[in-house]
This record gives sequence, C-alpha cells and structure tokens, in this order.
Amino acid sequence: MRINDVGPSEPKRNNTNHDDRDHDHEKKKNKSRRSALSYLKAVVNKVAAILLCQRKSSSKEPRSDAVMGINSSIDNSTGSSRSQMRSKFSDSSGSSVATNGQVGTVAFSIEEIYKATDNFSTANKLGEGGFGTVYKGKLKDGSFVAIKRAKKFTEFKNEILTLSKIEHLNLVRLFGYLEHGDERIIVVEYIANGTLREHLDGTRGNELEISERLDIAIDVAHAVTYLHMYMDLPIIHRDIKASNILITEKLRAKVADFGFARLAVEDPGATHISTQVKGTVGYLDPEYIKTYQLTEKSDVYSFGIVLVELITGRYPLEPTRPLKERVTAKWALQRLNEGAAVVAMDPRLRRSPASLMVVEKILKLARHCLAPQRPSRPSMKQCCEVLWGIRKDFRDMNLALAASSISHHS
Repeated sequence: MRINDVGPSEPKRNNTNHDDRDHDHEKKKNKSRRSALSYLKAVVNKVAAILLCQRKSSSKEPRSDAVMGINSSIDNSTGSSRSQMRSKFSDSSGSSVATNGQVGTVAFSIEEIYKATDNFSTANKLGEGGFGTVYKGKLKDGSFVAIKRAKKFTEFKNEILTLSKIEHLNLVRLFGYLEHGDERIIVVEYIANGTLREHLDGTRGNELEISERLDIAIDVAHAVTYLHMYMDLPIIHRDIKASNILITEKLRAKVADFGFARLAVEDPGATHISTQVKGTVGYLDPEYIKTYQLTEKSDVYSFGIVLVELITGRYPLEPTRPLKERVTAKWALQRLNEGAAVVAMDPRLRRSPASLMVVEKILKLARHCLAPQRPSRPSMKQCCEVLWGIRKDFRDMNLALAASSISHHS
C-alpha cells in the first residue's frame, strides 16, 4: 500500500511536501549520475588521446623502406636479414651484443678479428684508402665480412655513429666494431662483387649495360635520399663517389664508407654546417670548398659527378686527355649543350634510340645536380623521381620498339 492512500483526511499540504522531497532526491541522484558519466567520458577521452599520440609518434619513426617501398632490412642479393646475421655473429663469436644503443652491433674480440683475417694477411686485403685498409674476413660459422682497420679515430667514430643509425637495402650494414689499444676495427657487410669504379674500368664483371647503370643510379639515389630525409637528423655523406659504391652479384648498388659523414644540426633554423672541407677531389661541391658550409646539396653535387661517370665511363679528372676533356663533367655537359650527348657516351655501351634517350636525360639531370648555386640543384628525392621516370620511358620505348619489330616481320 502506498503511503498517500492511508486515510482520506490526510492533509493535502503534507502530500505536497513529501512529493517535493522525492523530487529533490531524484534530482540529486540524476545529478550524481551525470557527474559520474561526465567523469567516465573524460577518462575515456584522455586514454584515447594518449593512444592517438602514441600511434602518431610511432608513425613518425624513420622507416628504412620509405624510399624503396620495400622491407629494406632484407638484402635480396644475399637473402639474409639483419636479425639472422646478428644471431649468426653472436653464435660464431661468443661475444655479447653491444648495449650502447647501436642496433645489431656485436662486440668482437681482437682474437676473433685476427683469426677472421688470418692476422691481416695481404691475401685477404680488399683495398686501401685514406681511412684505412679493408680486409675480407671469415667468421667461425663460415660467414664472410669486410673488416676495416681504421687509421684515424675521427673517421672511425663517424663511421660507427652513422652506421649504427641506418638500415637500408642500398647502404652497407654494420655488424660490429672493436677498439683495442691502437687498433680500431669496423666489421661490415661483405659485398663480393667490387666497386662501381672497378666495373666501369672493366676490371670487374662484364661491361655494365645502360639499364644496369640506370638501376645503379636509382639505388644510390634511394640510399642518399634515405640519409637526407628519413633519419631523425639528416646525414650528409660527404664522400659519394664511384669507389664508395659497392656492387652486388645482382648488379645492385650499396653505398659504403661513412668516415666523413656528418649529422645535420638539431636547430631547425640552421641552413648549413660550418666544417672543415673533407671529401674527394673531383667530387667536391665548389660552394662547400669556397664557404666551408656543408649542406645536403653538397651530396647532390657529388651524385651529379657519379651520374656523369655512369654515362661516360671516365674518371671525374682525366689528366692525360686533351686539355678540353680533362674535367669530365665539363666536357660531357658541353657535348650535351651542343646536342651531341652521344659523343660523351661510354663507347662500350650499345647504341639504340632507347639508350641514347637515357644518356641525354641522365646528363640533363647531372647538369641540374652540378648547378653552381645550391638552390638551383634538386633534392635527392627529386633525383629519384626523375630517374624513375627515365627508367619507365626506357622500358616503354624498348617495348614499343620490340612490338614494332615483330609487326614489321609478320
């Protein structure tokens, strides 16, 4: 029985007061529910915001395959991934993985290095330069590596710092390093097929066809684009040249030798790095030599020289040639400007409408890269895009010529 049904003589006033109390109590309950719901909604929104920030943050992390469009931790020429190599070296060397934040590096012992190189035997010597001597090494499990015996501490430190930050299909991989007394050792990926310069000289492999040279140019452009654009701080290589470009068995390119590499400054307003001039004569950006100011466009200039090498087969400087041909880029671009790009074409390359088109377009890109003023030079990403277009045109033209030839004979 409801309270307001007890006796007809209950004053109306009391009923009203009781209803008011019930109404106030209900209002308080509703207000409490609304407060709880508001608090819960705020908590949910806050959690969602945190998750969104984390997702954005992780999506901004540099990806090694951003330029390539593929998983660049896999080397298609060897079929080995970095994680596989890392476990291989840990097993073979018995050394512990370095705990200094350098991904995938192994702390080798000097005994392991001596054994791998047969005490730095001249029979295992791969090459020598200003940075030091490079040896072929064989680890306990049969894996081959390249072992660099550094001469200079600064270059050693630069190479370690740079290689430890990068992972890309077209850049050599760091496997480990060692400081022992006066010995400074870097252990990197071994590429058995020599350098681009050796291939252009004809001392390695068969002569490179124009399509293979175009693929190599694209690989190098990918690698340098990655260094400039997809790192937390851009890396300027400072020594892009044909002898620092390694060629795999599948005739693809890997950029090596980071002894002169420099990280860009953290200040977003900075336009250059003021630094001592380092690099190789014939490849050095004239603006860098003149001002001591290093930018990514200095690498673009060096890349332009490499493009000329790929087309002509010549060295950047040819002191034994006639005076007008001694600076190869100047001579080749002069021929281009005269409408005679074919004269600058490596005589070992087969002539065809498609190959002549490639020669002319690559020399035009080289001319753009070698512009005297840095703002006039393209970015490395733009170089990639131009080269992709040239490769597509080359393939399309070859297909059209093949189709035309078939229809002509049918």
